[in-house]
Amino acid sequence: MILWIVAAVVFGLDRWSKAIVTAHLFPGESILAIPHLLWWTYVQNTHGAFGMFGSQPALLIGLALLVLALFAFAFRDAVRTSRVVRLAFGGIVGGAAGNIVDRLQHQYVVDFVDFKTIWPNVFNIADSCITVGVIVLILASLRSEKKTAS
Repeated sequence: MILWIVAAVVFGLDRWSKAIVTAHLFPGESILAIPHLLWWTYVQNTHGAFGMFGSQPALLIGLALLVLALFAFAFRDAVRTSRVVRLAFGGIVGGAAGNIVDRLQHQYVVDFVDFKTIWPNVFNIADSCITVGVIVLILASLRSEKKTAS
């Protein structure tokens, strides 16, 4: 249950934030949020993560669904037994769903979080939740392997 609650919250926050950005900024427009650190920059991202896979929405949607299915299979036991894994996977599912809806609706993903001075790519809440979720899954896997090796 917690997995689906987290997924729904992430999805809702992602959709809400993107609606605000698209209502108040033009594509390419940027406003300073925190001096020398954070800008809100509206980018229509037609590519996959970190600019990979070109601008083919159907391919990117298919890859996202395939990766979700692989993760669901690989972590099926851990999802049943670990709250941390359920939280992480919920973030991944909610984030992936948010970006998939963007691709279905617009043929691109709305990105807006821009740390120009420290990170080269503009991203969104969905991307952040996917990234954190994957890192947590990796750490949980390493921890699990360490326990079984002991």
